[in-house]
Amino acid sequence: MRFLRIALLISVCLTSMGKIQAQVDFHLGLTTGYGATFVADKGISDAPRYKSVMTYNWSPVGINAGVDFGKKFGLTVEGIVANHGQNFSIIDIADKVVGGREIDLKYFQLPVLMRFMNEGNSAVRGNFNLGGQVSFLTSATDKLSYSASTQTFPAGAALPTGAVGVKRPDGNTQAIVRAQPETIIMSNKDGDFKKIGYQVVAAFGLDFDLSRHLYFSVQLRGNYNLTDMRSGKTIDEIKQHQTTDVYGRRADYQIGLQGGVHYVFSSTRSFRFKGAKPAAYRH
Repeated sequence: MRFLRIALLISVCLTSMGKIQAQVDFHLGLTTGYGATFVADKGISDAPRYKSVMTYNWSPVGINAGVDFGKKFGLTVEGIVANHGQNFSIIDIADKVVGGREIDLKYFQLPVLMRFMNEGNSAVRGNFNLGGQVSFLTSATDKLSYSASTQTFPAGAALPTGAVGVKRPDGNTQAIVRAQPETIIMSNKDGDFKKIGYQVVAAFGLDFDLSRHLYFSVQLRGNYNLTDMRSGKTIDEIKQHQTTDVYGRRADYQIGLQGGVHYVFSSTRSFRFKGAKPAAYRH
């Protein structure tokens, strides 16, 4: 009797595993992306001498691995080499561009996303992805340069060496500054940036079946940094008015397109269910 119970239990487990395996699809892919990247920093955006410039960057290569639990839900893990940052123009009191500031960031990103899918069997299907991301900083620079000019600095900011300034009624300072050659004012090598950041990621996408085992994906994708990019040392220096910036939380984010080709180890959905009738019409 005991042997019969064990045999029955093993039979039930094997049957359940077979059903689960039949519903689970594994896929592996390569991706690339391109989009607008931004640096949100109140200390820069509120400074009269800075004007933001639309900046676009590649995320040249990524690896995507995922599992779909049936037709509606799945999980994906990615590894992405990504470029972020933004450029700013430096303007004088006549609104003329006299220089620029470039914030350049390179990350290795690890997103983990929940994947909510259209349950149909057509060759083109929609999906929505939501999750979190850990980013490891690989390199970062914040550099600027400008010609000799008269610029406006916000209240609380230190003036460049040798600058002669006059305080205005609005609290800002109008200063004559000497030319500044391209200079790196912050670098990850000097410990000015955090090594790890955390982001929230969301994406709307379409999958296009190409063959029995291949599909192409395209996504409108965005991610937002939940942590300040700079180190505690740098933030303390800004708060103590040791830089030409004033303190404001800084975060980077990106909005763009990601495309990829994926291999499905079982079969792409439209090919697997090709010619299958909807459940309501089966007898």
